[in-house]
Amino acid sequence: MKVEIDTAALADAVAWTSRVIDSRPSNPILAGIKLEAIDGTLQFSAFNYEISARHHIEAGVDEAGSVLVLGKLLADITKSLRSEKTMLATDGSTLTITSGKSKFTLQLMPDTEYPDLPVVPAMLGQVDAQTFVQAVSQATVAVSREENRPVLTGVRMQFRGDKVIMTSTDRFRLARATYTWTPADSNVDTTTLVRGTLLKDVARSLDEHQNIQLDFDADSPTLLGFENAGRVSTSQLIDGEFPAVDRLFADDYPIQAVVNKQDLLDAISRVALVAERNAPIRMTFSGQELALSAGSVDEAQANETLDIDMDGDDITVAFNPSYLKEGLSAVTEPYIRIKMTTPVKPVEFNGQQESDSDESMDYRYLLVPMRFNN
Repeated sequence: MKVEIDTAALADAVAWTSRVIDSRPSNPILAGIKLEAIDGTLQFSAFNYEISARHHIEAGVDEAGSVLVLGKLLADITKSLRSEKTMLATDGSTLTITSGKSKFTLQLMPDTEYPDLPVVPAMLGQVDAQTFVQAVSQATVAVSREENRPVLTGVRMQFRGDKVIMTSTDRFRLARATYTWTPADSNVDTTTLVRGTLLKDVARSLDEHQNIQLDFDADSPTLLGFENAGRVSTSQLIDGEFPAVDRLFADDYPIQAVVNKQDLLDAISRVALVAERNAPIRMTFSGQELALSAGSVDEAQANETLDIDMDGDDITVAFNPSYLKEGLSAVTEPYIRIKMTTPVKPVEFNGQQESDSDESMDYRYLLVPMRFNN
């Protein structure tokens, strides 16, 4: 193999592809990244049995060929190069990387032992990347960190015609994002369960000026693919039954209040300063005011009052301040509508553009109140 390539493009492609390589692979061969020079392109691939990554960029190919080298080492080398062009050339059992006055020689790994990457499923549909990124940031708020409950570490993705509904829960809260997309089949009706960490990783690496294409085969529902700007990822889906969470949303909320989002977030941050670890912050809704408080009589206390627009009876609820802030921070609108039934039943939070407008149902955050002492 002999290839001349743009250094910045090379570094970017290697960094993106090698990100799926585990720090301690289960099989040493999985520490490799495969490079293949063919038809004016340099193709990159990596795999860890659960996630695969494929990328390709234009290159001047003098001699076609494929090699397997240590992926993390190649990433470290390519991002350190400063010359505009880089030459890759094989000689026997080595790969030489030459860029300006820098030269590196890497030992080749046995590419015949490298596992075949999974076949990318057919296209399910596509959406603009910015919409997808926003939905992922909202839907992953409630992803659990409990690895012993794999289904709770995932995001359920429901594809219903031109709508995609993404839901996560850790049993204490629930986050749901809904967006419109362009399905390959307008009658699509299928569901997948994808690791939340993977979705966040995909969203972070997207070219937001291009659409993201999702790939899935309902007849072989074990894999979900993501394609964007020439980059292709696949992920094994989580095998398990997502909890029946739809019933947690109340049909009617008799108590509702609207408050400025940033004012509320700032007040929560201040009041929570005196709350011990995992101690609740109390929110008392009375008349047209919201009183926030935390702490105890024999220790530090904090109180703050905000003006609100409220309908319904007075009520006091208490929440984990971290869970409260994480959910509210995902709201993109400037106002928050807080919808309640009783002090112990889940409370729903939605965003809205104006203080007197309807709430948006594109993002729904449900949080279970904590018990507290008066």
